[in-house]
Amino acid sequence: MLTSGPLNRLDGIRHGFFTREGGVSEGLFASLNCGLGSGDDPARVTENRSRVAAALDLSNDALVTCYQVHSPDVMTVEAPWAPGSGPKVDAMVSKTPGIALGILTADCAPVLLADPHARVIGAAHAGWRGALTGVLAATVKAMAALGATADRTMAAIGPCIAQRSYEVGPEFPAPFVAADPSNERFFAAAATAGKFLFDLRGFVLSELEKAGLRRVSELPHDTCREERFFSYRRACLRGEKGYGRLLSAIALEP
Repeated sequence: MLTSGPLNRLDGIRHGFFTREGGVSEGLFASLNCGLGSGDDPARVTENRSRVAAALDLSNDALVTCYQVHSPDVMTVEAPWAPGSGPKVDAMVSKTPGIALGILTADCAPVLLADPHARVIGAAHAGWRGALTGVLAATVKAMAALGATADRTMAAIGPCIAQRSYEVGPEFPAPFVAADPSNERFFAAAATAGKFLFDLRGFVLSELEKAGLRRVSELPHDTCREERFFSYRRACLRGEKGYGRLLSAIALEP
């Protein structure tokens, strides 16, 4: 489990960016695969998720994840739901103690947020589509509805695909530049003619700053090139037929 130093210093808040290590899954899903829709044995995924909850010193039913669809939509969580029955959203916020908001990723950026004064937390799944369409600003806004303020809110960007590993086609930059011409800085020429390398982490950081956050930390890991993380792109490059899901979670202490 990886943590962010700034979030570690917040009293009453627990969080973790979990790697693929320490679980019971096998093969392509080895070992801490937490994705119920990944094609892995559901019993093993359930055990892995219980290990994540235990690492946060919470009960198994305290961990909630949503059905992520690369949207800007946010859910306010007041009570946990059964595994696999989460709403189709890509971010969650809460001020209810004892609930762990979990985000599943395999190259996209997991973002955990907290306003320790208002005791409001958030978790967002920031792939390129969700980040471009405003999931991070929507998360900050949903937290504000619960009493948080952007100037007090701290955020951490977890392990995700790095720019060096994220080659995209020639059409990819256009919607980003159309939204804001300054977004051109997140694209560099790739070795393949006409293609680009996209800086997802940098773009996510920029979107958090636009939402008013000034205290954002980043974990520097490249999920595509580091074997202790699951990676959709790495699986595709290798021709593998499946891949696991990493879990990142944040909770208010009960």
